[in-house]
Amino acid sequence: MSKPRVVITHWVHPEVIDLLQSRCEVVANPGRETLPEENLRRQVADAEAVMVFMPDSVDSAFLDACPRLKVISAALKGYDNFDVDACTERGIWFTIVPDLLTAPNAELTIALLLAAGRRMLEGDRFIRTGKFNGWRPELYGTGLAGTTVGIIGMGAVGRAIALRLAGFETRILYVDPVPLPHDLEVQWNAKAVPLDELLSRSDYVLPMVPLKPDTLHLIDRDKLSRMKDGAILVNACRGSVVDEIAVAEALASGKLAAYAADVFELEEWTRDNRPRAIPSALLEHPRTVFTPHLGSAVDTVRREIALEAARSILQALAGERPQGALNDLQRWKQL
Repeated sequence: MSKPRVVITHWVHPEVIDLLQSRCEVVANPGRETLPEENLRRQVADAEAVMVFMPDSVDSAFLDACPRLKVISAALKGYDNFDVDACTERGIWFTIVPDLLTAPNAELTIALLLAAGRRMLEGDRFIRTGKFNGWRPELYGTGLAGTTVGIIGMGAVGRAIALRLAGFETRILYVDPVPLPHDLEVQWNAKAVPLDELLSRSDYVLPMVPLKPDTLHLIDRDKLSRMKDGAILVNACRGSVVDEIAVAEALASGKLAAYAADVFELEEWTRDNRPRAIPSALLEHPRTVFTPHLGSAVDTVRREIALEAARSILQALAGERPQGALNDLQRWKQL
């Protein structure tokens, strides 16, 4: 009896392939680049399971080309690139890894805050010119102690950031439909406020929301105009939550002191009108700090994320409800 075919669309640690090969025929992408769409479609045509990643997208046309598919296991948390309803309609499980990305994303966000506020990249570039001869009263920036940090969205990552910021003696303003428990507000020196107040009072502004129709360009020209003069904006959630053209204008005018990002609008594969490049005005501005979507790029974490996605595949192929499933096929079959 032949083993079920599993396709892994991007590079994973060898342990992930070993786990799946015990019960499956595994076709894995050995390189670090995204497979061309036509190659991927060929690979998945007779697959029963697919492990997908952030650059992938799944729609009805993709699913129609995979008639044997039983489970799509996403090695990620945000899933707006994937049509979960279309999976459910076809009796295909769709799973995510909801928890393992929280701590590394929070850590990277703190790193971006510090790098942007303390002008670290500017200092690094200056050192490399060979002109540094010792201390000078230059590159004064913004620290964290005594500042106000505004967090828009107090979900798992927002809370993890607030927990870590408590050690920096910051004040936290936050916006969320569900207030924090009082003891956490006291512990983290946090206060729930309206969005306008958060924008006008915060030295640092951190959107920490998923990408949905109502959060597309949440930070636009209007919101930027309401921010405190000289504030710093950090985007480590989704690229299109921020209007990058508007941010470039705010930097050029001096409204924003700095901008740091780990995510970019060009990554929103399902947006028909997504930009195909980061605006040159952002790339060329000295007060910007960028990382190439490194939020969860901790080696041990990425290995465990892919292993958890692999376990979901094995559970689904064994006829079980997989961990991290976003849809309920049993309920769907009863309707």
